[in-house]
Amino acid sequence: MTDLLRNRPGTTQAMMAVFDDAATLAHALAFEAELARAQAANGVISSDAAEAIARVCRQSIISADELANGAALAGTLAIPLVNQLRGALDADAASALHKGATSQDVSDTVLMLQVAQAGDLLLNDLDRIGCALAMIAERYAGSVAVGRTLLQDARPVGFGLRIAHWYAGTVEAAGRLRFEISAGSKIQFGGAAGTRAGLQGKGAAIAAHMADALGLACGPPWHSRRGGVVAIGAAVGIVIGTLGKMARDISLLAQNRVGEAREPIVPGRGGSSAMAHKRNPTGCQIALSAAVRAPGLVAGLLTGMPAEEERGLGGWQAEGPTIAELFLLAAGSADAMATVAEGLEVDEGAIAANLAEAHIGDDIGESVAIVAAILNHERVH
Repeated sequence: MTDLLRNRPGTTQAMMAVFDDAATLAHALAFEAELARAQAANGVISSDAAEAIARVCRQSIISADELANGAALAGTLAIPLVNQLRGALDADAASALHKGATSQDVSDTVLMLQVAQAGDLLLNDLDRIGCALAMIAERYAGSVAVGRTLLQDARPVGFGLRIAHWYAGTVEAAGRLRFEISAGSKIQFGGAAGTRAGLQGKGAAIAAHMADALGLACGPPWHSRRGGVVAIGAAVGIVIGTLGKMARDISLLAQNRVGEAREPIVPGRGGSSAMAHKRNPTGCQIALSAAVRAPGLVAGLLTGMPAEEERGLGGWQAEGPTIAELFLLAAGSADAMATVAEGLEVDEGAIAANLAEAHIGDDIGESVAIVAAILNHERVH
């Protein structure tokens, strides 16, 4: 059984692969292998034991179903995983496996490895959106259009000014996400109570060795401080909300009696099962649906921050699925809106007709200059 019918309509296959069972297991095995290598390099375990552990991690065939059932009882993936690996090792290597580590070290490091990969995918689509919107904003900077406030006709604006704000929001959200991932995607290695006990005083060196091998940043244990994870989740939530703003505007502009902008025609998208004449803004629908779901997920991350002493109960355990869902939603939204931005249809005739009907004149103030200022500012920063 899969959850493709539930998840695929709102996300991308590439993002699903980042968080699927195979990827999660591969990262967990990589953690154990690199832990053993780092400890051997620092004289904490023998090189023979490390080689045996790395080989078992590389060759191990572990059933995701069996592991999931074990994790349901143990409360964490690491316990059944370590038990299975130890069963495939001799006594010396088995005792060296997972030495000085704890289950949360595995979970947090796996999550950060997935966050780093997920961020790359998401930022790529955000860059696509930004590039497309910048060109449209520049092209229509001086096109006189009806500005609308509180859903009513207001004063004229440059049509490109509205799009320039979509652009700026996207670039700002991408920059925030990039910063939080860079700051927060660190290896977690603290051991049972976060003291790195039993490692001959070489915990920091081992952590640095592992971080370098896994491609993560390094620092002291952060297991009881969840702000970095929450900041990443909040940054993803802001991305989703920003794309939702763009989607809301386009869906309003695409209404039959407005008709100023429409999503591009994409085979299989936007039709109706009952009304063949309809051209539904379903790219915007994906982004708006994500924007409805994201706030509750971010709030859940914030709720878990008051962790109990050295290791919380129930808070951090909720983060992995929540972060994964946020990235899945963001990926679907960004992919859909990248397609919309790159093929956005602007109807200049409808823009002119709506302006004439509104009887609000044609003074767009400093719209052109503001568009240029927005584009130049974001490109510099």
